[in-house]
Amino acid sequence: MGLILAEMNTVAWVIVAVIILVLFAAFVFIARFIGIWVQAWVSGARVRMFDLIGMWLRKVNPRTIVLTRIQAVKAGLDVGTNQLETHYLARGDVPRVVRALIAADRAKIDLPWETACAIDLAGRDILEAVQTSVNPKVIDCPNPDFGRATIDAVAQDGIQLKARARVTVRANIARLVGGATEETIIARVGEGIVTTIGSATSHKAVLENPDNISKTVLSKGLDAGTAFEILSIDIADIDVGENIGAGLQADQAEADKRRFQAEAEKRRATAVALEQENKADIQKNRALVVLAEAEIPKAMSEAFRAGNFGIMDYYRLRNVQADTSMRENIAGDTQGPGSTPQT
Repeated sequence: MGLILAEMNTVAWVIVAVIILVLFAAFVFIARFIGIWVQAWVSGARVRMFDLIGMWLRKVNPRTIVLTRIQAVKAGLDVGTNQLETHYLARGDVPRVVRALIAADRAKIDLPWETACAIDLAGRDILEAVQTSVNPKVIDCPNPDFGRATIDAVAQDGIQLKARARVTVRANIARLVGGATEETIIARVGEGIVTTIGSATSHKAVLENPDNISKTVLSKGLDAGTAFEILSIDIADIDVGENIGAGLQADQAEADKRRFQAEAEKRRATAVALEQENKADIQKNRALVVLAEAEIPKAMSEAFRAGNFGIMDYYRLRNVQADTSMRENIAGDTQGPGSTPQT
């Protein structure tokens, strides 16, 4: 009987020891959340202990969620832990979103929690956007980081102008999701400056009134479809560049000269070819004459055989030819400078 009681006492002590160990482990586990739970309770942003344990089980950082909720509650914003956890699990920047909501609330900007989360998850800096809405931002056009220092355009008189502009913008919270970025603003303003300078009849008119560029570009509504609202466009600097028109005219004149030279060379080559063709025709005709003269002896031989041409006729013909040749030689010898032809 005593042995049984001893065994029962041993089992009881083991059970008690196990319970104590379990309670101690539970206390140690809960103790890690007590500090942050007390901090939330003291700050008026109460969070249940089971919620903190649930955050730990869901791989959510309880300290980030609680501290962010304390910020929101102290700023007078009603943001629950479930909302904060949802955005945290979506890989959002919870502290930055809450700071953006606080800044928007202080600036009297309507920014719902869902919109702020959507902007943050879209990759936009929601806090910077709110700050830009309160404090407008200045954008250099063109952006020096892209390797261009000026926007180059040519007026109608051919003179190049180099301009730099500064664009003052304010973030448009409603268009942050899906709206174009700063690069689009820079590209549109640059295009507007080039168009305005190009439509000017003289570069002097642009230099005299550079504000006309700002007014013309600003009136085109370049901020449509972007995440910003353009407040002003200011021409920071404008310089005179090269005489592009004169250079183009010189290049055109050189091109025309080369074209005319090529056409003249073509005509010369055509004339040379025609001359060679004429010489070939002369040689051909001479060959025909020689061939025709070669037929004369044959004709005379045929006339002899036919009896139509006698020996005396042949000698008279030879005498006439000799007499003609002699006269030609005499005429050639006696023809000198200043002499009178003999008859």
